[in-house]
Amino acid sequence: MRILHTSDWHIGRTFHGSSTLDALRVVLAALVDQVRENNVDVVIVAGDVFDSAMPAADCYSVLSDTLVALRDAGAQVIVTSGNHDSAARLGFQSKLLRDGIFIVTDPRSIGTPITISDEFGPVHFYGIPFLEPALVRHVWNDVPLRSQRDTLTHAMTRVRNDMQSRAGRSVAIAHCFAAGVDPTPQLERDIQQGGLDVVPLEVFADVDYAALGHIHGRQRLSEHVRYAGAPLHYSFGEGSKPRGGWLVDLDADGLSTVSTFELPVPRALVTLTASLEELLDPELFPEATDAWVFARYTDIPPQPDPMRRLQARFAHCAKVAHTPSVVHEDHAASFGARVRAVRNDAELFEAFLTHVRNGVGADEAESQIIRELVAERSLAEIAG
Repeated sequence: MRILHTSDWHIGRTFHGSSTLDALRVVLAALVDQVRENNVDVVIVAGDVFDSAMPAADCYSVLSDTLVALRDAGAQVIVTSGNHDSAARLGFQSKLLRDGIFIVTDPRSIGTPITISDEFGPVHFYGIPFLEPALVRHVWNDVPLRSQRDTLTHAMTRVRNDMQSRAGRSVAIAHCFAAGVDPTPQLERDIQQGGLDVVPLEVFADVDYAALGHIHGRQRLSEHVRYAGAPLHYSFGEGSKPRGGWLVDLDADGLSTVSTFELPVPRALVTLTASLEELLDPELFPEATDAWVFARYTDIPPQPDPMRRLQARFAHCAKVAHTPSVVHEDHAASFGARVRAVRNDAELFEAFLTHVRNGVGADEAESQIIRELVAERSLAEIAG
């Protein structure tokens, strides 16, 4: 049996204020092509199908069209809910879809597999929707559930108990933060609470393969525990990470081989670091002309209106940060001392500019303007 493992579609997510729906449609169409070209039997989508609990109408059509296309390409599809999804809305969606498409959202179903057979016999797929401890305690009120570790441990105990009663191979599907993972900073919602919510890998022992979601970079935690990553870039922090997932082959004895598949990147993500003058030079950075751009300008003082100026150079400049090449150490206490030491209003202006412009004071033209303004103010006070 050949399984395609994907996750974290985040349908409806924006990228720095821009819709990603059109780009995601392109990528998901390529995913369907992978299913057809690689003769995939089962597609797993391990959570975070939608980006929010209340997706717009267009998001539902992207999901429905893709699931139907995957089924038409010859694969059965198993989807679980993630921490971004509304389990209720995904569950409602499942009632509108054809046979061979399974959406798992109810924690009460954990331990009851979706069984799909090949020439070697049955493969039992155990879907585990995202389990927020506070929201599932009433389901298993006889079990102490304080953390993700507790809930996943209990869920996998139910899975193992069921496995003992069945012959065949097994696949677990979960959405969690597993030990040893390398997350993208400031991207995946932090579901750790002081380290208590990290799920140890041994929780996923005994199954032939554990298909995980939540982390946006494709990763191998062990031979049989892996993250597929997101099919589209949603952060500059993951711009260097390829998009795709895993092709998982099971033979008669269990896990046989695992290989990667790649997906297209509709628009590359580029982080540029240079002075503002260099960033605005039309001869430099030709590779970024059509890319999403994160511009880090290194001028020592802040520059006026950098986003507008950079968007005139790069049409898809989405983020700008001032990262000066030299950082002037001027804490609030030293600034206060400097203000107390000034002898006149002109020096007060100078102290303020030096403070807010990373150690760069007024140039000669600005000093002349300051002197004129101070003189005019003094004359006005005398006249008054």
